[in-house]
Amino acid sequence: QVQPVESGGGLVQAGGSLRLSCAASGGTFSNYAMGWFRQAPGKEREFVAAISWSGGGTYYADSVKGRFTISRDNAKNTVYLQMNSLKPEDTAVYYCAAGRINYPIYNYYVNPSLYQYWGQGTQVTVSS
Repeated sequence: QVQPVESGGGLVQAGGSLRLSCAASGGTFSNYAMGWFRQAPGKEREFVAAISWSGGGTYYADSVKGRFTISRDNAKNTVYLQMNSLKPEDTAVYYCAAGRINYPIYNYYVNPSLYQYWGQGTQVTVSS
């Protein structure tokens, strides 16, 4: 099984940038699609971005499209989330997840129940 571990969170001013990393140990990383989800206080966990096992397909929530970029390096067992033009509403705990998703269907990638392994999360706080 794959164990994701997130890093790179922190405090940033609105308009700034952060890059989150998720290193996965155990299992075969390249077998898994990887997703980023976030949860703000008092809100449900929501989809942010995902990438197919090969890196050939990427998927984004409308709220982050054009500002965030997901990528992966299968040689390093790591997935990244580059976050630019951050807004206060991006403040949340960001979670990395791994799932055996093999079809290029957006609704599969946004569904948290299709991800089997989750990290502990990293806090991102954007000040106004």
